[in-house]
Amino acid sequence: METNLSFVVRIANVQDFPFSAEICDEMFASAQARGTGIARRSPDMLNEKILAGKAVVAFCCETGEWAGFCYAETWSDGQFVSNSGLIVSPKFRKYGLAKRIKEKIFELCRNKFPQAKIFGLTTGLAVMKINSDLGFEPVTYSEISQDETFWAGCQSCVNFDILKLKGRKNCLCTAMLYDPELKEQQHQTDLVGMVRHQEQTERLKAHFCNLRKAKKAVELRQSQRRQTYP
Repeated sequence: METNLSFVVRIANVQDFPFSAEICDEMFASAQARGTGIARRSPDMLNEKILAGKAVVAFCCETGEWAGFCYAETWSDGQFVSNSGLIVSPKFRKYGLAKRIKEKIFELCRNKFPQAKIFGLTTGLAVMKINSDLGFEPVTYSEISQDETFWAGCQSCVNFDILKLKGRKNCLCTAMLYDPELKEQQHQTDLVGMVRHQEQTERLKAHFCNLRKAKKAVELRQSQRRQTYP
């Protein structure tokens, strides 16, 4: 692995259309290699996401080759948005690109769909760790979008029979969710806690300051008495 390569991670645009077929093939090949299955994407579908400004792509600056990709899609009338199709080209793995791509697609989703809950399904421990660092939490399938179109996308997955057998309550993938409303509530709670802690600290400081003043006053009176009555 070359160590002096650099990469750019950006929002995809129409100039990236020529790479869509290769990206789709790598998504499918990687899923087969893992033996976990994945909904098959088409180049037209990826191009649609790119055209809508819902995709992120990574390129190697030295070679001009695509290095990674991910896209977002809205569900349930915009209440949910998914991070899907994360892929890093095999030749460019071990460079930390998955994390950079996930951070970029997360930023895109937060800017483009600020009120939506962001979710993803994954079997990869590395992706789970990245999601967790971004504030995602593991949830049950009932807590993510129940949009039938979303679940229909699982039909081409090799594990679809498992999903059906379990009544769509769980499968081999782990569901992870970022809820902006909940995060805001947690943030406000943390702020209140910080303010209260600061107030308690200031009260303690004032209390000890008063104690020191009182001690000095006592010592001063005692000193004056000794001088008056030697």
